[in-house]
Amino acid sequence: MAVVQGTQADNIISILSKIPLKQRNKVKEITLDMAANMQLIAKRSFPNATLVTDRFHVQKLATEALQEIRIKHRWEAIDHENEAIEEAKRKKKRYEPVVLSNGDTVKQLLARSRYSLYKRQEKWTFTQKERAEFVFGLYPDIAKAYKLSQKLTGIFKTKDKMIALTKLAK
Repeated sequence: MAVVQGTQADNIISILSKIPLKQRNKVKEITLDMAANMQLIAKRSFPNATLVTDRFHVQKLATEALQEIRIKHRWEAIDHENEAIEEAKRKKKRYEPVVLSNGDTVKQLLARSRYSLYKRQEKWTFTQKERAEFVFGLYPDIAKAYKLSQKLTGIFKTKDKMIALTKLAK
């Protein structure tokens, strides 16, 4: 949904206020993205409605946070490799990157594991599983973020709302 600026939000609120309040009060729940202006419009226009952030945007935030951790480590690996290359030049030696047993350097591992982190473990190919084991072994914070992201997905797939809320609270 497009982001609505201040006066545009006021315009939308004034248009929605043309619907009789009695009818607007019947709205029980509104699902929104995370835009603050849309929340403002919903709150003012439908005062009795419960506002719910849609699961897509919540899951997207979790996945983006996971990818940010991976990217942070990748930049660190790039910096480390650049420093090692410079050190080798100073010593007039040939730089040889450390290659993991799967054939990836750490920098490659972090780049190539990107898509695996979007998928459920059951859907990984053999290569993705192997890479994930290396990534999770080298970077426990990525493993933790991945597990949390997958738990969140599991909560959203729970059919019983009360069970889902209990899981989310934990």
